[in-house]
Amino acid sequence: MPSPFPGMDPYLEQHWGDIHHALVTYARDRLRDFLPGDLVARLEERVFDESAIGREEGREKMPSPFPGMDPYLEQHWGDIHHRLVTYGCDQLHERLPGGLLARMEERVFVESSLGPERAIVPDLRVFERRGGKKKPATSNGALAVAEPLVLHFDEPAAEGFIEIREAGSGRRLVTVVEVLSLTNKVRGEGRDKYLRKQEELRDGGVSLVEIDLLRAGGRVLPVPVERLPQEYRTAYQVCARRGWRRVEAEVYKVPLRERLPVIGIPLRETDDDAPLDLQALIDQCYRNGGYDEDADYERDPDPPLDRADARWADDLLRRAGRRERPRRRKRSGG
Repeated sequence: MPSPFPGMDPYLEQHWGDIHHALVTYARDRLRDFLPGDLVARLEERVFDESAIGREEGREKMPSPFPGMDPYLEQHWGDIHHRLVTYGCDQLHERLPGGLLARMEERVFVESSLGPERAIVPDLRVFERRGGKKKPATSNGALAVAEPLVLHFDEPAAEGFIEIREAGSGRRLVTVVEVLSLTNKVRGEGRDKYLRKQEELRDGGVSLVEIDLLRAGGRVLPVPVERLPQEYRTAYQVCARRGWRRVEAEVYKVPLRERLPVIGIPLRETDDDAPLDLQALIDQCYRNGGYDEDADYERDPDPPLDRADARWADDLLRRAGRRERPRRRKRSGG
């Protein structure tokens, strides 16, 4: 049923984490249809000029050349993460049994820009003033003013995730679905908060599904990599833990060269799992984000692939016509 209000429904304001994500994502999707060819909208909440992109009006969008996860999307993770959470929530909403709702929520933490692999994350950053020292003011007997140290505080960052709750006044939390970001995987407040949340959900009997589609950073999934069979130590990984089975974890292998799997989202113990099609989500991110125009397949992805996967990707991109073939060298005459 539609909202009974003719305009803004004031009852939506108490669910603003979910509504905010949906508004930003779908506003960006609609906005893209009206932008001129040299402009691109991204979910970092700004529109920027990208003159190298020459969108041809009416041009058919090309899918990603990769059969599964496109490693070139990892360097646009701010945009992709927003989309995965939003589209994933919508996909789950259509597949949940009665009495359960999917909602988007977010947490806030301080994200330092000093570097991803730092040993200690400061609460603030320290910079020396540029341009040399000022001369102290001593004319007319005035006191010399000491040179201060300028401190720049880190900006708070927000990160979205999906909650599945029972409908009604109780709104019991049943399952959390996390799409991991780099802030969850490197040392800092983001990872500390995330690890604490893992423990809280486990202790509270809440199911947790963790989707890791980033090769950078360390693994934070509850299963140590060394305990996995070799075929499950893949470039990407998904792990599900059911709230009523605290000592078990279900791991999906997600290799670079294969289609992303359909994973089962655990709900209540008496419910069947809700299927979540990861490949459909990534395809939707690629298509709606205009990455057929934005991904630079002439360069190596960031982070780079290992040698074997780089050769495979190079051949794949050249066969798909997304990377120029190397010119053959002319043989010198004898």
